[in-house]
Amino acid sequence: MASVRVCAIDDLAVNEASRFVLEGQPIAVVKDAAGDVFAIGDTCTHGDISLSEGFVEGGTLECWAHGSMFSLKTGKPLTLPAYEPVPVYQVELKDGDVHIDPAVTLTV
Repeated sequence: MASVRVCAIDDLAVNEASRFVLEGQPIAVVKDAAGDVFAIGDTCTHGDISLSEGFVEGGTLECWAHGSMFSLKTGKPLTLPAYEPVPVYQVELKDGDVHIDPAVTLTV
């Protein structure tokens, strides 16, 4: 599958996660203060909780339920109790829009 338009870049609030479901895959999309956009799996690997309801800080997305922090760049958990990473998706910015291919995950 090719990348699909998710939203306009301007629709994303800075340092907040937004949830999208693409081809059945829940994805959390974050625009940081520098304007960089990241897309990671939206389901915490510890407690099956939506990460997009959590907190963005310092390049991480923190699960609101148990406090596991996931790197926006690598998907790796940086704090317990999670120890399994979430997938990271390639983000393409085209003509002011965010595009993601939910079938392609990055390994970092």
